[in-house]
Order: sequence, then structure tokens, then C-alpha cells
Amino acid sequence: MNHDRIHAREPSHHVEKWSVGTIERIGERDGHCVVDVEAADGETVELAVTFAVRDLFSSRLDVEAGASPVGERVWYRKRGG
Repeated sequence: MNHDRIHAREPSHHVEKWSVGTIERIGERDGHCVVDVEAADGETVELAVTFAVRDLFSSRLDVEAGASPVGERVWYRKRGG
């Protein structure tokens, strides 16, 4: 499976390749983390990442420990697969 990319902070590299959105939902499917992000155009983008990536970007969000990241802004690159 090709995994998508997601960051809690604005990337400083290849900025033009990243999109910004808001987390709508985080779930699990087929052993992967699935993050639904509302894109700037209002469409929902489904991102598949590893649990390690989920833990990394979640830890960098400005939310209390154990709080939901829904509504937080993230930067992402859809890689598909």
C-alpha cells in the first residue's frame, strides 16, 4: 500500500506540493490509520497512513493529551494506492 503524507505543521520543503485541510475524523481500516480531512474546497480527502505517522503528527498538534484532534489544521499530500 502506498501511504499518504500528513504534517501537523506547515512544511518548509516543496511547499507547493502540500495541501492544507482540517481533520474531520480519524479511524482504522485494514490495519492502517485513515484520516478524513476537509480540503480547502470543502471536499473530504481520505488519507491512509501508518499508526506511527498518526502518533507522530498527533503528538505535534496543539491539543491536550488524550483530546480529539478533530478540527485541527494539517498539511497533507495524497499519494494514493
